[in-house]
Amino acid sequence: MNRTGTRALASGAAAVVVLLAGCGQSVGRDAGAHASVDRAAAGGHTYKLRHSDIHWSGSPSPFESQVKLPDGRRVAMHYLKNKRLYVQDYSPSARGWSKPAVVYRAQTDACQGITLKARAGTVAAIADFGGECAGRAAPPAGWAAPPPPLSIAAVATGRLTKWDRHLTKNFDGWAKADITANGKQVTFKYHSDRLKWTKAKGFPKNPLD
Repeated sequence: MNRTGTRALASGAAAVVVLLAGCGQSVGRDAGAHASVDRAAAGGHTYKLRHSDIHWSGSPSPFESQVKLPDGRRVAMHYLKNKRLYVQDYSPSARGWSKPAVVYRAQTDACQGITLKARAGTVAAIADFGGECAGRAAPPAGWAAPPPPLSIAAVATGRLTKWDRHLTKNFDGWAKADITANGKQVTFKYHSDRLKWTKAKGFPKNPLD
């Protein structure tokens, strides 16, 4: 079953790294590597917010997304034409953004949008890449697109400089991310499929690691 343009845009300007099904246990889909992304606060929060360079005729662009935390901090992600997904975080005290950091370097173009969600100091992200989706957030009306070749689920906590990520190949992509009230667990969902991240253990190990 594939998502449509309605699903992609309704996901919050719609899609960061991911895989699996059933009770948080990994299944035998073709999956990429489990990894974490560390970013030092090089240069501090002295940068401007960068936007996606992928053309989109409407507004807002689904190729970038932003979420605000209760303490005034923000997290923003965007795709660039160089097939990369970037993240920045905003400091209310410094009144500036961190230097854009690469979350993932793909071999294909951005597919669909970016979903960001925050709760209790934890930020969850969903993003997809696929050659069939270059330059658009969703397939044309009436056309059933194949699953994006790569789906990403990612989570950051604390200073938001380290992102745990999980990759999945040939998967429709996660539809939502639920964060518990204490921020210690995130469940990524798509129909009956489940992927669980915990603050204690991170993501489950991918079958192909």
